[in-house]
Amino acid sequence: MAAAVLSVGLSSALSGGFGNVALAQNQDFSKVQIKVTPVAGSVYLLEGAGGNIAASVGDDGIVIVDDQFAPLADKIRAALKGVADKPLRFIINTHYHADHTGGNLPLHDATIVAHDNVRKRLAADTKGGNGGGLSFDQPASAKEALPIVTFSRDVTLHVNGEDIHALHAPSGHTDGDSIVYFTKSNVVHMGDDFVTYGFPFVDIAAGGSVRGMAKALEEALARLPADVKVIPGHGPISTPADVRAYVKMLRDTTAAVEKALKAGQSLERMKAEKVLASWEKYSGDFVNSDLFIETLYNDLTGKKSGAPAVRHN
Repeated sequence: MAAAVLSVGLSSALSGGFGNVALAQNQDFSKVQIKVTPVAGSVYLLEGAGGNIAASVGDDGIVIVDDQFAPLADKIRAALKGVADKPLRFIINTHYHADHTGGNLPLHDATIVAHDNVRKRLAADTKGGNGGGLSFDQPASAKEALPIVTFSRDVTLHVNGEDIHALHAPSGHTDGDSIVYFTKSNVVHMGDDFVTYGFPFVDIAAGGSVRGMAKALEEALARLPADVKVIPGHGPISTPADVRAYVKMLRDTTAAVEKALKAGQSLERMKAEKVLASWEKYSGDFVNSDLFIETLYNDLTGKKSGAPAVRHN
């Protein structure tokens, strides 16, 4: 399938899609409600349209991980105020996509924190995609929407009696991913390295990799407690067992496409022969089996489209 610019509707945003800021502003967010769910300790989950938000709420103020789309900023503020009448002090972006960073501008009275590559990508016009049939354009963000605190490997915020630890996950969903762990509450936000809507979107054009995603999740699980509560980038609160099953799917589908490559199969033949038939339950409206075959093929062969990946520090 030829690459196409994605026009993501509200239903896609709710179910795990992504889109650029301009498209989001043309959508009707008036009926979107922000659902607030206690997770554990001082951490809450906020769901609306776009990526999941984690919020640490306490005497020091509020820290959120990701901030969905700009038109939802007032609703997000109101939802947070319903939990505690405290100031929003910090925003941590797990990656650069607009369904996770669109609220940066209207919420920029808080200090925005992210990996170095998130700032670099937000500061420039970016073309992202899986190297084939899933592609999008994201225009440069306003200066006020850029992270003002960046890091190369990890950073820790000491707020609300928590050590909120953001750890860079190289070459996963993108090249600027962070996995954020709330140590006292024992909750982790995985960003879009872990989602529950099926096959993941991997932004190969922005330095992402299916193999890197699997490795990042395996390394995170090795460091996290067995009973940690998991907030995915999109989807309901999950468990480490859910993440392990997801990693197994990533590893097994990679092996299936790698085997087909070694047998000399072309991308079109892999699609025709349905080499991912055993994992059809993961095929969804956003990323179906053919698009994930394409993603794996481009990952394994080093093919990609869009802007060059940002070099890691």
